[in-house]
Amino acid sequence: MTSSRRLKDVDWIGLILWVFRAVIIILVIVGTVRKLFFGVGIQYSARDWFDFAVSGLSQGGLYALIALGYTMVYGVLFMINFAHGEFFMSGAMTSTMLVASTLSRSGFMNEQPIIYLVIVTFVSVLTAMGVSLLTERIAYRPLRRAPRLVPLITAIGASFFWQYFFRGLFGGDIKPFPVPAILDGRIDLFGIDLLKVRVVVFAVSIIALVLLYLFVMKTKTGKAIRAVAEDKDVATLMGIDVDRTIATTFAVGAAMAGIAAILWVLVFKQANFFMGFVPGIKAFTAAVLGGIGSIPGAALGGLFLGLIEAVGPPLFLEGLGIPGAHQLKDVTAFTLLVLVLIFRPQGIIGERLAEKKA
Repeated sequence: MTSSRRLKDVDWIGLILWVFRAVIIILVIVGTVRKLFFGVGIQYSARDWFDFAVSGLSQGGLYALIALGYTMVYGVLFMINFAHGEFFMSGAMTSTMLVASTLSRSGFMNEQPIIYLVIVTFVSVLTAMGVSLLTERIAYRPLRRAPRLVPLITAIGASFFWQYFFRGLFGGDIKPFPVPAILDGRIDLFGIDLLKVRVVVFAVSIIALVLLYLFVMKTKTGKAIRAVAEDKDVATLMGIDVDRTIATTFAVGAAMAGIAAILWVLVFKQANFFMGFVPGIKAFTAAVLGGIGSIPGAALGGLFLGLIEAVGPPLFLEGLGIPGAHQLKDVTAFTLLVLVLIFRPQGIIGERLAEKKA
């Protein structure tokens, strides 16, 4: 009887998850050791590993910018805006088709590359903000007091709507994005040879992240956003226009996505109507990883995800003898999402907002 009772008292689910966690950790350690100390797979130089890291941090900066939209909207509305990836796409597609192509054909792009980049970024940001405000006003605002599943389904529907709206507007084929010659090649930075475009992407991402953090923490509007995130009813009593503040939150998050869109097409040199889906899901992964609802968490999660994507496959996946490891970076990202949701759903530095706001 005593043994039977002890078996019933065992938390079998917790035990299975503990074993699963241990297996994952062991596999990562084994793969890393085999790669670094036993030379399994392709041999990389220190320069190659450094390039992987720089590329990962640059890509992570893009994920962080997009993730900010997820985390800010979640903070004020407690919903996952799965249409956010389409705000990113709308900026890239509109700036590519209406501005970049025209300025490239006219020769203005290489004559005034800085002004060209400012113009396409401005158009991208305005478009993303406009699409986000329309979505918030038409699709989300009427559902504020609806059950949580309803806005989630609506967000998925809005995502499909914007995808096929821009497909109908600009076509379904891949659109080349003209990149100024000033961003071609490599640059020597403190004695380190780096791709120019990656340096620009990382630098702009960090500057945008810092500016957004200062905006949210130091400005009157930022304080209103934090007040609404804390308690909408109390914020209303304090004289804060909740609807306007929520719309501002959408617009600011979309502005970050618009900046990320231009940085993205500078790296990959193309845009299409479906380009928001995978970056959007990865940015959501970054937001969850860092702690959804936390702006520093989204930034940290994005940088960490980009680094894992770049370094993980050639490090521990190749070390485990998995073929085609470089093609599995998406698998690495989504596996990381599953693991975080299982073992640390609040993320690295996030709060348990579900408990706080329930």
